[in-house]
Amino acid sequence: MKQKDAEFVERRNAAKEAKAALLEKVKARQNDPAAEARRAERAALAAAREEREAAKRAETERKRLEEAEHQALLAAEREAQENARKSDLVARAVEDEAARKAARDDRYAARQARKG
Repeated sequence: MKQKDAEFVERRNAAKEAKAALLEKVKARQNDPAAEARRAERAALAAAREEREAAKRAETERKRLEEAEHQALLAAEREAQENARKSDLVARAVEDEAARKAARDDRYAARQARKG
């Protein structure tokens, strides 16, 4: 029984020492100037990437706004053309009606002159 307990204690101590060694290794890496430089480089790259993405988003938004403005101008132009076409139709209808009335009045005047 003692041997079994001793093996367990040895394994536990070995695991504890391995964990402590690993922890020391990680702490040594964190305090390493080269690691600090790599972290700073990664942070700079991340900042540059974020800046590029922000510029791309701004450009996309600007293009979207330009397209919306262009579509609004086209819609206004179409509406103006439609209004002009309707005004032209109304003007022609008024002219046609006036011409019909004038022809009717001429016929009436001719009829009155024959009777007369």
